Amino acid sequence: MPQCKTTPAEVAAQIRRALKNGGSAEHAAGVQWFFKEEIKSYGWYTADLRRAAVRFRREVRKEHGLDFLVEVADHLFYGSVLEEKVAAVFLLEKLDHEFGEREFKLFESWLDRISSWADHDALVHDLIAPMIVSKPARAGAVFRWARSPKRWRRRAACVALIRGSRAKMFFPEIKKLSDSLLADEDDMVQKGLGWLLRETAKFDARRTVPYLMKIRGRASRLVLRTACETLPARTRKQILAS
Repeated sequence: MPQCKTTPAEVAAQIRRALKNGGSAEHAAGVQWFFKEEIKSYGWYTADLRRAAVRFRREVRKEHGLDFLVEVADHLFYGSVLEEKVAAVFLLEKLDHEFGEREFKLFESWLDRISSWADHDALVHDLIAPMIVSKPARAGAVFRWARSPKRWRRRAACVALIRGSRAKMFFPEIKKLSDSLLADEDDMVQKGLGWLLRETAKFDARRTVPYLMKIRGRASRLVLRTACETLPARTRKQILAS
């Protein structure tokens, strides 16, 4: 008889079971402290989860190939548990050089499955941002996300440019994006914007400090305080002065 073919859904289910069985109930109880939203967790520490995901990736890719692995991750990112989503990202991180527009659109669609800042930042910072650095034309997507009524897409617009900001890329885009989001009242968006401006200031203070001085009357204190964290005390005081 012909052997039944394993599907991505079945492999994802196997990984899901392994995640459930390998977690810590004690740690899971403490995870909620980090989130405003109610979070379901198996209680994995990040380093352990990444190591497990790397093992899964090695086995799945060897047997089934990259496209199959992406499908497995897609199934996992539909999960309702934090570690399932983060494991989906860990399965694919550092493979961005092998991905194209199909995968970029897929990862963009995952933004609508986000349940917390943790799975959001894993997805955007570890999968989407490197793909934008490798193909800068993709940065145009952030302006669509910035206009979205969904908080996680607007936060994604900021976080997606952070890796590029560390390479002194996208400064005009960062200014334009910041201008469009300065009035955003959502704290998750403000924190994302502050994070982006902090990294931009850290790696390109010459251009960023004048911009921060320009927007200090319009930006929230949360955005400005975060943006100034790595700047010298004197510069920080000037920017934060009333």
